[in-house]
Amino acid sequence: MRSERRTGEARAAFWMLLPALSLIAVFFVLPILASFLLSLTDFDLYALASPRNARFVGLANYVRLAEDPTFWKALRNTFLFVLAGGPASVAVALGAALLVNARVTRFKTLFRTAFFAPVVTTMVAVATVWRFLYHPRVGLFNRALDLVGLAPIDWLGDPRWALLSICLLAVWKNFGYQAILFVAGLQAIPESLYEAARIEGAGPWQQFRHITLPSLAPTFLFVAVTTSIGYFQLFSEPYVMTPDGGPLGSTLSVAFLMYREGFRWWNLGYGAAIAFALFAVILIATRLQLQLFGRRA
Repeated sequence: MRSERRTGEARAAFWMLLPALSLIAVFFVLPILASFLLSLTDFDLYALASPRNARFVGLANYVRLAEDPTFWKALRNTFLFVLAGGPASVAVALGAALLVNARVTRFKTLFRTAFFAPVVTTMVAVATVWRFLYHPRVGLFNRALDLVGLAPIDWLGDPRWALLSICLLAVWKNFGYQAILFVAGLQAIPESLYEAARIEGAGPWQQFRHITLPSLAPTFLFVAVTTSIGYFQLFSEPYVMTPDGGPLGSTLSVAFLMYREGFRWWNLGYGAAIAFALFAVILIATRLQLQLFGRRA
C-alpha cells in the first residue's frame, strides 16, 4: 500500500512539474547544448548565411583561446574587477544596511528606496551622469581634487584609472541590492540576543563582532556568491562607459570580449568558446567560495 501510494504521488508530482521542466529544457538546457556544439565549430558570418559553411573543428577554439593574449588580459581585468569591486560592494552594502536598520534612523523606507534606485535605473542614464562626473576638465571628481590641491585625473582615458573608475560605478549601482538582503538578515536576528549582550556589559563593537557577524553568515555567503557571479559577467559598464575595452584594453572583460568576437566580428564559434571558458571560471570560483565559507555559514 505504501509503495503504491508513493508511486502515485511521484507520478502526480511528475505531471505537475512537467510544464515547468519543459520550459526549462526548451529555453535553458537546449540553448546551452547548442552553444557548446557551436563552440566546437568555426561558425562565422559565412556560416550564418549558410550553415553548410560551418566546419567541425573540435577543441581548436579552446586551444586558440589558451594562446590568445587578449583573452588572458581580459581575464586578468575581470579578476581585478571582482577582487576589488566585490568586497567593496559587500562592505558598502553592509554599512548601508546597518545604518538603515539602526534604531535612531528615521524614514527607513525612504532610505531603502534611495539605495535601491540605482539598481533599477537603466545603465545608459547612469552612464550619462557618471560621464559628467568623470569629465577631465569640468567633472565633479576633478573639481574636488582641485579643491585639495591635487592634479586632475583622466578617469576614463588613463589606463591606470579606467578600471577603477568602472569599479566605482559598479559598486554605486549595485550595492543597493545587497543592502536589501543584509537588511532582511539583520531583521531576522532575535533582539533578545542583543539584550542579553547588553546585560552582560558588551559594547556596540562586541555585539557587532560576536552577534551580528556570525548571525549574518548565511546572508554573507549568498551575497558573496551572487555578487562575484555578477561581477565576473562584467559587460554593460565598460560597454557604455569605455567603448572598445577602454584605453589599451584596460577595461576589457571576458564578457565584453565574448560580445566583441561573437556579435561584432561574427566569430560565433570562438565567442561561444569564450562563454564556456567564463562559465568554467565562475563555476570554479563559486565552488571555492562554498568550500571555504559554506560550513561556517
